[in-house]
Amino acid sequence: MDSQKNENLLNLALDTAPVERERSLELNVGYNMEEKTWEVIVKYHGSLQALAEWGITVEELIAGYAILTVPESEMDRLAELEQIEYVEKPKRLFFSDLSGSTASCFTPGSQLYEGLTGKGVLVAVIDSGISYYNRDFRNADGTTRIRYLWDQVLGREFDAAQINEALMTGSRQEAQQLVPSIDTSGHGTAVAGIAAGNGGEGGPAYAGVARESELIIVRLGSPREDSFPRTTELMRALTYVVRKAVELAMPVAVNLSFGNTYGAHNGTSLLERFLDNVSEIGRSVICVGSGNEGASGGHVGGSLRQQERQSVGLTNIVNSIDTSVTDGGRKVEMTVGSYERGLNVQLWKEYADRYLVTVLSPSGETFQVDTDRPGKQAYRLQQTEILFYNGEPAPYMTAQELYFDFLPADGSRYLDRGVWTFELRPLRVITGNYTFYLPSEAVRSADTRFVRTTPDVTLTIPSTAVKVVTVGAYDPVYESYADFSGRGYLYQDQVNSRTSDTFVKPDIVAPGVGVLAPNRDGGYSPVTGTSFAAPFVTGAAALLMQWGIVMKNDPYLYGEKVKAYLRKGAKPIRGVAEYPDSRVGAYGNIVSS
Repeated sequence: MDSQKNENLLNLALDTAPVERERSLELNVGYNMEEKTWEVIVKYHGSLQALAEWGITVEELIAGYAILTVPESEMDRLAELEQIEYVEKPKRLFFSDLSGSTASCFTPGSQLYEGLTGKGVLVAVIDSGISYYNRDFRNADGTTRIRYLWDQVLGREFDAAQINEALMTGSRQEAQQLVPSIDTSGHGTAVAGIAAGNGGEGGPAYAGVARESELIIVRLGSPREDSFPRTTELMRALTYVVRKAVELAMPVAVNLSFGNTYGAHNGTSLLERFLDNVSEIGRSVICVGSGNEGASGGHVGGSLRQQERQSVGLTNIVNSIDTSVTDGGRKVEMTVGSYERGLNVQLWKEYADRYLVTVLSPSGETFQVDTDRPGKQAYRLQQTEILFYNGEPAPYMTAQELYFDFLPADGSRYLDRGVWTFELRPLRVITGNYTFYLPSEAVRSADTRFVRTTPDVTLTIPSTAVKVVTVGAYDPVYESYADFSGRGYLYQDQVNSRTSDTFVKPDIVAPGVGVLAPNRDGGYSPVTGTSFAAPFVTGAAALLMQWGIVMKNDPYLYGEKVKAYLRKGAKPIRGVAEYPDSRVGAYGNIVSS
């Protein structure tokens, strides 16, 4: 039986047979097939100690959040506990980088203010790890600037003394015998170098922003070698970083350069709320890249109008197949490319609105659903099976989710290619707002996208958390907005008013095209994406905290105050005349030269 304490995606996963979940991109995330357990995120109050008697492993985080490992047989019982407030399953995270383009070296941000180098402030990079042997992350005497390195893949923590012992061996290969943590992709190394690299062998021209900050590095783990990190690994990492900063009595600027597209994108998921709570612990700032979904074709949004008159009774409309779109309706077309093994589509709307949704396959086969009828349904169109879940509002949001999981039907390896259509007919409209999301472009083919896309509200989660500094990307060569960068709010035109300042996203943009950054082998390579815009701002936040907290000019310069200073110090970007702007945020780009 579905629980209102479970998120919709978790309810659908629990209602779906394991063989079907295995074919889904999302439904099996968090499930351990060998042990038949679920890893879930909970918001709770009181004590969870009694759960051990049920065979449940409890990993308490901070601010009333925990990660539980729950036997599948106990999942229904878990939600019945009074102290459990809400339960979510993990989501996959995708690094926000694109393939390299023309290199454009960046000016050290630390030149903005004489004497500001980040000294006395921690820079935390939660990512794919770091090439700690690189000289970019060492002091002048060759010792490491890394205070702690937690490798979730290895399940080991290394402190500065252990890393220094490895560095003294004299070669990268020998060092890795003592500290075997590696950055296989080089992503985390590039991010750390932009935020806090000292230039290594290249000198000041190759230095990052906060070149004398000490570092805390977390290499994100993943459940399998061929899979992506999950939100649970991120929450563990953030808890670790904040606790270390409090233990060391140092301010910390945290960099997150990844995200995903699942959710209402309004700050209400447990992950987003967790980030807001974490940002209030200690003296910290969390900077998050806005993602690269702006031009990916993965989002459509708009507003429906109420029909003046219904010519057919609601019961007849729901029970009949009518593929026409009447006045006020909308048709949303989606192309599915060849060899697509699975796909999911989210449709978010106001719960007070009622729609009739018709799904048409490329050959014209259809089914219809009424948004007032909650629960799971299953359909088959051509050689594609569609699991549909019609959710209800959660305790932390007013939005309603309609979730469509496209799976190859029995005997087929791929989804039916071609144009799929969602037709929305308004039956009762208050706001009429709707928004569709596809999975991250990292897990779908380039040909799988919406035909007519909406680039606004393409921020990836968790950059949608209210209290983080959300960072978009611009091209420093042309001083122009980078079209791949995730964008913010959508509905200001419909309601004819400006969005509240609290929800203006991104907060700022920074260089994110052709940035020269350290690679894992000790050299430098151009990188592109909001992954590499975020660390500019992380480094700038470290400089502000050094000026305020370490130099005693403003002991309260952390959290939202840093965001306010960054916004005020930004300069307008070329081609944007009015602020706030859904592409570049509150005021424009961070000064980088």
